[in-house]
Amino acid sequence: MHNLALALHHKGYEVSGSDDEIFEPSRSRLAQYGILPEEMGWFPERVYQGLDAVILGMHARANNPELLKAREIGVPIYSYPEYVYEQSKDKTRVVIGGSHGKTTITAMLLHVLQAQGMEFDYLVGAQLDGFETMVKLTKSAPIIVLEGDEYLSSPIDRRPKFHWYRPQIALLSGIAWDHINVFPTFENYVEQFRIFIDSIEENGTLAYYSGDEHLRQLVGQGPALNYQSYTTPDHVIVDGKTVLKTASGDVPLEIFGAHNLQNLEGAQRIAAALGIAKSVFYQSIATFSGAARRLQKVAEAASSVVYKDFAHSPSKLKATTAAVKAQYARRRLVACMELHTFSSLNADFLKEYAGAMNAADRAIVYFNPHTIAHKKLPPIAIEQVREAFQRDDLEVLTDSDKVRAMLRSETWEHQNLLLMTSGNFDGMNLDDFGKELLSA
Repeated sequence: MHNLALALHHKGYEVSGSDDEIFEPSRSRLAQYGILPEEMGWFPERVYQGLDAVILGMHARANNPELLKAREIGVPIYSYPEYVYEQSKDKTRVVIGGSHGKTTITAMLLHVLQAQGMEFDYLVGAQLDGFETMVKLTKSAPIIVLEGDEYLSSPIDRRPKFHWYRPQIALLSGIAWDHINVFPTFENYVEQFRIFIDSIEENGTLAYYSGDEHLRQLVGQGPALNYQSYTTPDHVIVDGKTVLKTASGDVPLEIFGAHNLQNLEGAQRIAAALGIAKSVFYQSIATFSGAARRLQKVAEAASSVVYKDFAHSPSKLKATTAAVKAQYARRRLVACMELHTFSSLNADFLKEYAGAMNAADRAIVYFNPHTIAHKKLPPIAIEQVREAFQRDDLEVLTDSDKVRAMLRSETWEHQNLLLMTSGNFDGMNLDDFGKELLSA
């Protein structure tokens, strides 16, 4: 929300806002441009008929006093994605969707567009190097690239965000059940992607990963579109570096892993739909080093690397663990993940994690019972987690201090560490911790 506020401020709008709490870096960035609320809380008197729009964030419940006031006096009310669509109706809308890889593919595409000097707007789910904000909205850009999240549009609009965007060009990276609190069955989750495909503009383009059987089924039943399939491109790993084999020559990459390579090929299909030649795309993508917290290197020594990753769902966990092991096949891999999301802490969903960390030589899972209680979920037991992952030697901990102590006791020579969480292991600075381990 604060990135949208900054984008609208930069576009010339007068922007104000309310929240019950604002954390860093949002607080400092809003303050820098003079749009930080003077006090926290909800103030109905700030809502008046002269407003062009009230835009809802996820903290605005149905009984929010400012929302009630806006409804009472007839001020236009929008969800976040609905308003982004309003701002991009006259642009070529590119939407990157799928259960995994959305942020990375979007970041790849933005990297290439920027390298080619093209003018574009965007919405992406991570802070990217070379981009001041995660949202950009201008009057002049003919293209907007949108990361298409399938989560709720707002607390009072339970439609997935990506149903709003009506793209002319789209991508789906794959379907792996997530968000069990919103989509209680896999079939219900898959249905959201069918609706998205149907929302693509007539004669539009859809790139999709052909290795996903669920996507293949949806595409086979979908409307008449320009379908562009992609798969894992030819590549080799040389001295710990991935090299892409292309018609125009070898392309050494900063990124690695099968999923990242699939993401790259998906981004190439979208770039082609925007008029960028293959050779030009590969030349530009060679310098792409990744999106924040997506298989991001935080520390490195002579024979050890520490990575952090946002991975939390079973498919992401499996892909990320396998990628690091394959890239450094001669090193041991310690994989440590935190169960933090509503889905991952749900006893009914846990079974989806079967085999998800099998590529690691040592696997550690942490969860905080207080987090489970805060999400109002039934408690889970250590044995439930071990059984769900179907790995007898899985180490399961419920005390983050013990996780830190265990990792500090390791000798990291010829051994890599992968830290995976959508949280932070109860306040751990993953960058600092990784550097600490390798400097010991």
